[in-house]
Amino acid sequence: MAAALHHVALGTRHVEALAGFYRELLGLPEVTRHQDEQGALRSIWLDMGGTLLMIERTQEEPRRVEGVGSGPFLLAFRVTPAARSQLERVLAERGHAIEARTAFSSYSRDPDGNRFALSHYPET
Repeated sequence: MAAALHHVALGTRHVEALAGFYRELLGLPEVTRHQDEQGALRSIWLDMGGTLLMIERTQEEPRRVEGVGSGPFLLAFRVTPAARSQLERVLAERGHAIEARTAFSSYSRDPDGNRFALSHYPET
């Protein structure tokens, strides 16, 4: 039996803001919201084409990973080459620098400092 990735979870102190970043930038549809026992927002789940991106509330400070770190260190989103160029412009307009580029991927950071890529490999 082959397994498929079910979800990726990101912890943040700012659930609405971080979910909004990915929702607005990449057009990820919101699947559901969860509240805690007091009714406060605990998480927002976004659909990444069949895999969920779960934005979960935490009290911990963001941790910045540089390069290839131990454990998870990058979210790579599949885009077309044209979308990559357009998204680079949108990121620049919003103050998110492109930290690195390869022939197929552009690397940036979300508002919490999580590294992500816009990639169209192997499509050229």
